[in-house]
Amino acid sequence: MKTATIATMLLACTTLAQAQSSATLYGRLDVGFDYTTVVRSAGGASGSRFRAQSSDWGASYFGLTGVEGFGSGWSALYNLEAGLNLMTGTSTGSAGQLFNRKAYVGLKSDPYGRVTLGRNLFIANGQWDADPMFGATYSAASLIRGRNVPITSNNVDWQSPSFGGLDVYAQYALGNQASGFNRGAAGGYGRSDGVQLTYRNGGVLLRGMYDELRDANGQFSNVFLYSRELFAGAAVTFGALTMMAGYNHLHAPDTPAGVANRADHGWIGAKYQLAPQWLLHGGLFHVRVDGGVGDATHDASGHATLIAAGAQYHLSKRTFLYGNVAHVTNSSTTNFGVGGNRPGTDNNNLDNPLTGQGQSGIYVGMLTTF
Repeated sequence: MKTATIATMLLACTTLAQAQSSATLYGRLDVGFDYTTVVRSAGGASGSRFRAQSSDWGASYFGLTGVEGFGSGWSALYNLEAGLNLMTGTSTGSAGQLFNRKAYVGLKSDPYGRVTLGRNLFIANGQWDADPMFGATYSAASLIRGRNVPITSNNVDWQSPSFGGLDVYAQYALGNQASGFNRGAAGGYGRSDGVQLTYRNGGVLLRGMYDELRDANGQFSNVFLYSRELFAGAAVTFGALTMMAGYNHLHAPDTPAGVANRADHGWIGAKYQLAPQWLLHGGLFHVRVDGGVGDATHDASGHATLIAAGAQYHLSKRTFLYGNVAHVTNSSTTNFGVGGNRPGTDNNNLDNPLTGQGQSGIYVGMLTTF
C-alpha cells in the first residue's frame, strides 16, 4: 500500500512538472523571385538581374523555444533560432555558428519582467513595428544600409512588465576582449547597448530608442555600420487602416576626418486591410547624409528617396503570397539601392547602383510559418 502511494505521488509530480513546462518548434519559410535594375557587375558595368531568392519578405529560420514554470509567477525560458537560405539549403550563419539568430536562456517574473543572456537580435530591430514594409528587403532598412537589422552576441537583455501601457526594454552586449572593454572579436561588433521605451494603448503604438553599435576596435567609425542612433516611431490604427511613421538620427564621431559622419532618415506609410485575405501597404522613405566625402566603405554627403509598395494575399492564417515593388532616386553623390546594401563605392557592393543613378526592383514569393 505504501509503495502504491509513493508511486501515485511520483506520477502526480511528473504530471505537474509536465503541465508547467513547454517546448515549441517553430519556423518561418520564405521563397520567391526578384528582379532588380542597374545592378553592377564585377567589371564596373551594370545591368538588370532576375534571380530565385530566399527571404525577400523576411528572414527564413527555424527555432526551438521553451518555458518551465516554477510557480509564484516565476519561470525559466530559452530560445534557439537558426537562419536558413531555402534556395541553397544552407545556414545564413558563419562557419560553426549553429544558432546564428538567437541563442539565449533566462528568467521571467510577472512583477519584475524578463532577463535573458546570450545571442539575440540587436535592440534596433524594434523599429519594425513602425515600418509599413515590415522590415522586408525594400523597407526602413534600405536607406540606412541595414543599420536596424544587426544581431549581437554576449547580450544581457531586460524586458520590463507593462505599466499602464508603458514598458522598457534594455540591452547590453559585451565585447569580451582583454585588449579593451569596448572592443569586440575581429569581424564582429564591439560593446553595444541600447534602451527602448514603448507605449501601447488600443490602436496606438509609440516607441523611442537610443542605441550604440561599435566596431571591433570599439569605435563609432561608420554612420551606417557602427554609430550612435536616436529613433522615434509610431503606428496608429483606425479600423482597417494603420498609419505609420519613423525617424532615425545616426552619428559616428570616430569616422576618419573629412568623411561623412551623420545621417537623418525618416518615413511615412500605411497598411490597409482591404479584405480578410488582402493586405495593402506602402511607404515613402528619405535619407540625408552630412559631414564630408565618401570612400570605398563610407557614403558621401547627399540624399536619396525610396518609394515602396506591396500586397499580401493570405491563403490561411499561416501562409500568404506577396509582391513588393520599389524605386530609389539618388543625388549626384550617393548610390543607395532598393535594398539595405553595404555603404561606399567598393566594387564588391554589387547590389548598389552606380553613383547618382536610380534603381528599381520587384519581388514576388510565398511565406509560410509553423
